Amino acid sequence: MRASLIQLSVDSSDSADERRRRAASLVRGRAGDDLVVLPELWAAGAWAYDRWEHDAEGIDGPTAAAMSAAAREAGVWLHAGSVVERVEDGTLYNTALLFDRDGDLRGRYRKIHRYGFDTGEATLMGGGDDIVTVPTDFGVVGLAICYDLRFPELFRGLLDAGAELIAVPAAWPAARLTHWRLLTRTRALEEQVFLLACCATGTHGGMRQGGHSVAVDPWGTALGEAGTAEETLTVECDMAQVARMRSELPVLRDRVLAIEAPRRR
Repeated sequence: MRASLIQLSVDSSDSADERRRRAASLVRGRAGDDLVVLPELWAAGAWAYDRWEHDAEGIDGPTAAAMSAAAREAGVWLHAGSVVERVEDGTLYNTALLFDRDGDLRGRYRKIHRYGFDTGEATLMGGGDDIVTVPTDFGVVGLAICYDLRFPELFRGLLDAGAELIAVPAAWPAARLTHWRLLTRTRALEEQVFLLACCATGTHGGMRQGGHSVAVDPWGTALGEAGTAEETLTVECDMAQVARMRSELPVLRDRVLAIEAPRRR
């Protein structure tokens, strides 16, 4: 299975329409790939809190329409990163969208863990409550977003829901790049899955985003890692490696699911 991570530069000087046109063009150029992944909130800007109300859209909005068409024209599964989704009651969500090769929306995931520590996303957006996996022609894909990487419970839940590959769009801050590298490898290794983490680059909303998009195999080995400029990282994933590793190193079989906390004396 061939996958490409399109590490877009999301800069304050670009408009959402300009980024949509550029992203669609880059996706159309990936014909022959099986899966293409984009970053988190690349159209609206993950750090442009003041723009979210203006740039929010439905899951049938301009970003979804452009990405659906691009997926269909390229003949790829497209994880379109995430959008600022507005629902009927006005609530905003950070919502990931997965399209199939025909451009049909096959998966929607509303980010469960909202970043901000009582500011930003944590106060301006609602939180999702569904663990989402999607069967594809190359394996079961699990969906997570950026800050979710810090919460292993979600990834164990994705594993239990059948995930063999987890796609993680992000706008991770460059200042915490060490954490990004550690967590992406750890989540792949502990769940024995492929993990494709696509992070934006550029400076937006006053935040320098880290880039360094990475593809990690079930052994926790990076198959490829991008730099800090806009680029496309393409890797080959042997999906049979998932079952092979789980058989050769059957740590998941030895899980103890209910460990009681020790009693206080």
